[in-house]
Amino acid sequence: MAKTAIKTETTDAPVADFIVAVPDARRRDEAAIVDAMHRRVTGLEPKMWGPSIIGYGSYDYVYDSGHSGTMCRAGFSPRKAAMTLYLMGHYGDRQNEADALLARLGKHKTGKSCLYINKLADVDLGVLEKLVVLSWNIMNERYPA
Repeated sequence: MAKTAIKTETTDAPVADFIVAVPDARRRDEAAIVDAMHRRVTGLEPKMWGPSIIGYGSYDYVYDSGHSGTMCRAGFSPRKAAMTLYLMGHYGDRQNEADALLARLGKHKTGKSCLYINKLADVDLGVLEKLVVLSWNIMNERYPA
């Protein structure tokens, strides 16, 4: 099936330049912390995906509708409203594990495959890293390289 053009693709923009340009000092510091966490978990150097997503690794997907594309396996964006982490969202037979971690995380909101955190100080960073590990491992199981 042909890939549908998507807006979010890797760029050559340096991740470090993006992080130091984040306008809010707290969000900039948080971005450095979340970047270090993802580097530890994935063992990968990040790339920019579009103008504002810092991503680690990639995978190809195809939806039932036929839409297909490539996206980062893990990533985040230090957005003004919230630090947004891109996680699995659907943990399958490990959903109970994800739910237990989310219950211990601290103040956050979730979307389909997004975790929104207003301030990292409001969450347990150890639990957050366990969520990133869980999501990373499931991504690698579902989409082997």
